[in-house]
Amino acid sequence: MRCPYCEHDELKVTDSREAAEHNAIRRRRECQKCARRFTTFETVELALQVHKRDGRYEDFQKQKLLNGIAAACRHTTVSNGQVTELTTAITAELMESTVKTITTTELGDIVMRHLQELDPVAYIRFACVYRRFKKLDELQNLMSSLQAKDEKVDSFVIKSN
Repeated sequence: MRCPYCEHDELKVTDSREAAEHNAIRRRRECQKCARRFTTFETVELALQVHKRDGRYEDFQKQKLLNGIAAACRHTTVSNGQVTELTTAITAELMESTVKTITTTELGDIVMRHLQELDPVAYIRFACVYRRFKKLDELQNLMSSLQAKDEKVDSFVIKSN
């Protein structure tokens, strides 16, 4: 690494700390020649390929995942912070796995599992795009299964009181 001001390659790290996102480290550096300071961020790059429906392979992009989840959660009770936390949790889950390639179907299933726990409206929105519903009864079946799960939880709560 070189100093962005004088291009000198001898730098000293003056401070290191975890950044807001858990997969990054913020470092304050000082140039040994011009004594100017600057900040760098180091992130772990996820070496994961996404196998698209059309047969192409693409590098996993956390920002695309964030955008998809944010779109599903727009105008719901889910905050931007929760969207970021969910995206970070899914990315961490992918990093912990040993797979080098994941299909869009597998990735979508992971997102849907998390969204179902977070917000039913966001879950349905994401499912509509991800599963590419062609008929209204496909959506109705999904909603019926959600209602059935919700009723099971409600009846459990009532019986246990």
